[in-house]
Amino acid sequence: METTEAAGNPDSRRVIVAALVGAVTISFSAIYFALSDVDPITGAVFRALYAAPVLFFIWWWRRDSDRRSAKRRWLSFAAGLMLGIDIVLWHEAINFIGAGLATLIANSQVIWVALGAWLVHRERPDRRTMGAVPVVLFGVALVSGLGQEGAFGSNPVLGAVLALVAAMFYSAFILGYRASNTTFAPPAGPLLEATVGAFVSALLLGLVLGRGLDLVPTFPAHGWLIALALTAQVFGWLLIGYALPRLPAVETATIILLQPVLTMVWGAVFFSESPSLLQMIGAVIVLGGVGYVAITRNRKTRPTDEEAGSVVHRRTGERQRP
Repeated sequence: METTEAAGNPDSRRVIVAALVGAVTISFSAIYFALSDVDPITGAVFRALYAAPVLFFIWWWRRDSDRRSAKRRWLSFAAGLMLGIDIVLWHEAINFIGAGLATLIANSQVIWVALGAWLVHRERPDRRTMGAVPVVLFGVALVSGLGQEGAFGSNPVLGAVLALVAAMFYSAFILGYRASNTTFAPPAGPLLEATVGAFVSALLLGLVLGRGLDLVPTFPAHGWLIALALTAQVFGWLLIGYALPRLPAVETATIILLQPVLTMVWGAVFFSESPSLLQMIGAVIVLGGVGYVAITRNRKTRPTDEEAGSVVHRRTGERQRP
C-alpha cells in the first residue's frame, strides 16, 4: 500500500526520479575512467581535484546549515583517505577485469559495511548477512574465472581480488563517513571533506610508489576525468545522497543494483566486454547476495524527510559506488 501511495505522490516521484538519474549518472564512472586511458592513481587524483572546487561552492551556499564540529569535519577527511585508496584499487581492477565486473564486485560493500560495523561498533549483523558472505565470495571466485582459459580480462584473478579489497576500503570509508555527519548537515560539506581526503591519499600513493602519477593535464584524457568528477563525484553523489534515505526498501535495493548492472551494459557497448559464462554466473550470484542483504536490512517503514536528513546516517551501508 505504501508503494502505491508513493507512486501517486509528486514528492515521492521526484525522489524516485532523482535516485534513478543519480544511479544512471554514476554508472558511467568506470567508463569515463577507462576512456581517459590514464593510470589509476592519476585518475583518482584528478577526479577529486576537479570535483573539489564545485563541491566547495555548493557547500558555501549552504554553509549556515552545516553546524558540525571540527572533529566531525576531520572524520570526514579521514574517511576520504580510505576513499582515495578504494578508488585507486578499483581503477586498477578495471584495467585487469573490465569496467563491468570490477564495478560489480566493488559494489559488494553492503555486506562488508555490516561486518565492519560489527567489529567497530558492536552492531552484530543478522544471520542473513552472515550467510550472504560466503555466497558473495563464491560469486567473486567465479567472476575471477578460476584460472580458466577464456575468462574475460588481462588478469581476471588479480582484478577480482583488487575489486574485493577496494570494496573493503570503501566500507571503511562509509563507516567513518556515517559517523562524521550525525547532525544531518547538507551532504556537500562532508562530501567536500571526503573528496579532499581522497585527493591527499591518492596523491601520497603516487608519490610513495614513485609511479603512476602524471600531474600534467593532457586532452582528451582530462576531458573524460572532468566529466567523471562533475557527473559522478558531484552530481551523482548529491542526487543519491538526497534520494536513497527517502525510498522504501525494495526501491532502495533496486537502485543499488542498477549501477553495477548498467556499468556492465556500458562495458559491453563501449568496450565489447564479454565475460565468460562462468563469470556471468558469478556476477548473478554476487548481485543476488548483495540485493538480498540490501532488502532484508531495509525492511522498515520509510522515514520522513526530517528523519531521512542525510544518507550518511540512514542506510549508509547501501550507498552506491561513486
